[in-house]
Amino acid sequence: FEHTPGGSSSGSSVAVATKTVGAALGSQTGGSTCRPAAYNGIVGLKATYGRISRYGVVPVSWSLDHVGILVRTVEDAALMLQVISGEDINDPGSSNEPVPDFIKQMAGHSQPPRIGIVSEYYSDKSTPEVWAHTQEVTKRLAAAGAEIVELGLPGSFKSAHSAQRIVMNVECAAFHEQFHATQAEDYGPRVRSGMEMGMLVPATKYLQAQRLRRQFRQDMVQMVMQVDVVLTPTTPAPAPRDRNTTGDASFQVPWTTSGLPTVTLPSGLSEDGMPLAVQLGGLPFEEGKLLGAAKWCETALGVRLSPPNYS
Repeated sequence: FEHTPGGSSSGSSVAVATKTVGAALGSQTGGSTCRPAAYNGIVGLKATYGRISRYGVVPVSWSLDHVGILVRTVEDAALMLQVISGEDINDPGSSNEPVPDFIKQMAGHSQPPRIGIVSEYYSDKSTPEVWAHTQEVTKRLAAAGAEIVELGLPGSFKSAHSAQRIVMNVECAAFHEQFHATQAEDYGPRVRSGMEMGMLVPATKYLQAQRLRRQFRQDMVQMVMQVDVVLTPTTPAPAPRDRNTTGDASFQVPWTTSGLPTVTLPSGLSEDGMPLAVQLGGLPFEEGKLLGAAKWCETALGVRLSPPNYS
């Protein structure tokens, strides 16, 4: 247990990985569902923004907060999504999009998918081991029948991370300001630092970040429409050997910022025996199609694993 289990949904992920529970909930404002899923060798699902109610969740960012699902198989993710999806008048961000039969939709998309691969940014940001692994996964999926298509990132991608950070910090400050005034020391240093930075951001910067975020969502939809799903590494590196960090969220942030759904799948082990994972992203409110492609990939890869000493 020298490596971080990720965060913030570390407890949920470890509980699923150790088979203490069959399924658990997490949250994601940056990468806090999919990153722990990757580090712990399990399946993580971040559905479309608004698909799952956040009622009862203490907010970090109204515009970015998602409730996530942590399980051991794609089918379990579909079952969980079926139960907890739907409009909730207690959550202003909840969508009234009809809830389909995800299991039926997943079964209806069981054919080899058309998979988009993005080398730009991800190849440079990943460790050599992770990028080589991602290329090997792509080859295995192609050999199993998937069609592989190289995609380019939209121009707005370069602003996605900064927009996410500004929106998150400002909205965190807006909700927690009253508590920060009297209980600042009760917050962890990272949360407190982000909150205090958010208090200093001008309204114009916040509004510009929201405008960039909306443009990025539109651009991401246009990119994903070219394929069935987009595949990238879930994380730039395996779980760091440092329990004082929760790892790098940079690969998950674009999907959170855009609000598009994504599934993390365990895909193998590093040279040190740590879990590696890929993430598949899809179109808004097309989780059934995304889960169908994910289940096909899960079967083609045949990976079932847990970190060392977990079982």
